[in-house]
Amino acid sequence: MSDNFKDREKNFENKFAHDAELQFKVEARRNRLLGEWAGEKLGKSGEELKLYATEVVKSDFEEAGDEDVFRKVSGDLSGKAEESEIRAKMTELMETAKQQVMTELE
Repeated sequence: MSDNFKDREKNFENKFAHDAELQFKVEARRNRLLGEWAGEKLGKSGEELKLYATEVVKSDFEEAGDEDVFRKVSGDLSGKAEESEIRAKMTELMETAKQQVMTELE
């Protein structure tokens, strides 16, 4: 019976790690998509747009949660997008990112 419990515990730990990895991938994808959206609003294109999107992704490592990403984008888009528009876009792109990541796993 002890082995059965250890197997269940290991399976739970593996599922937790898998779910955490998926969440990380979805959030990183959302942040890249948000960076592309914001970058286009800022008039960026090509390599400059890619670099800006990467900056947005990196901004997520400042603190837990989405506020660091929001601050980065809202600061950069000051006067070009309202807070509510940015937050709505973040929510919309989270769904898009989930769909993209799940499709890639199929």
